[in-house]
Amino acid sequence: MKSSAPGKKRQTEKAARRTDSEAGLIVKSRKHDIDTMGGQAVINGVMMKSKTHYAVAVRKADGSIATMQSPLNSITERKKYKWLKKPVLRGIVYLTEMLIVGMKALAWSSQQSMDEDEEPLKKSEIAFTIVLSVLFGVGLFIVVPFVLTALVVEKGVLFNILDGVLRVAVFIFYLAAISLMKDIRTIFQYHGAEHKTVYCYEDNLPLTAKNVRRYSTRHARCGTSFIIIVLLISIVVYSFVTSESWLVRLGSRILLLPVIAGVSYEILKWSSKHVENPLLKVVTLPGLWLQHITTKEPDDKQIEVAIAALKEVLKASATKRSVR
Repeated sequence: MKSSAPGKKRQTEKAARRTDSEAGLIVKSRKHDIDTMGGQAVINGVMMKSKTHYAVAVRKADGSIATMQSPLNSITERKKYKWLKKPVLRGIVYLTEMLIVGMKALAWSSQQSMDEDEEPLKKSEIAFTIVLSVLFGVGLFIVVPFVLTALVVEKGVLFNILDGVLRVAVFIFYLAAISLMKDIRTIFQYHGAEHKTVYCYEDNLPLTAKNVRRYSTRHARCGTSFIIIVLLISIVVYSFVTSESWLVRLGSRILLLPVIAGVSYEILKWSSKHVENPLLKVVTLPGLWLQHITTKEPDDKQIEVAIAALKEVLKASATKRSVR
């Protein structure tokens, strides 16, 4: 018993360093030779993913937790598509696949919230929702800032800077506005539960609500941080488009988006492995700040759902690490 006390003390101190305070914004993740875990919030639940599988856990109306899991089957694992694993390209493929997986997870979680006599969404309906979501994002975060900027500045470096600033402003305003909605706030709580649970797993502590609760709701690998990096990188990339034609400038903003996303993915991936790099701390800090909006403190029941999702994906992935 005496020999275990120092170990428990170190674990407690490590968890304390992850508490949600301004002094601990930059996360010091312990390096593991395991799959990097991630996920997202869904309707009344959480989706967790490893390199090979994803799992979803949802709190149903009767209080029970429903779970599902499925292999990812990434196209990059097929022999003839190995070239898609190259830098930037792998980011584009990964983000496309995660968009599809995310929509599937949302559709399944929505189905769990339906009455038994309601029909689940068809594949065509899911595909339509994905296309509509992409069009909405392009319209709100690319077209609207571009048009507003064109009303003030015609072209040049100032145009690109103002366009980029407006793009960030629109994104922050959008997040702040939807965060006022009760259902969205619940999703943001599950988002916080996802981050806390991943932290607990990374520190190799037993996956219990008590252990998970002590961690921060903000995480450097969060999708919010990724989007902020995309917005900042886009300002630099679009500055090289000097055409006087507004059609070319607007079109380039849409066509170059996959490239910008691929580059941003590489930056986020590298930053998660070099958390002590001062430059990367500066790059990821805006995303961590913005998680004040996109993550909220979860209750224990929401944490239990996140734990269930993580345990399900670990089981599906047949990981060698013990699940305690």
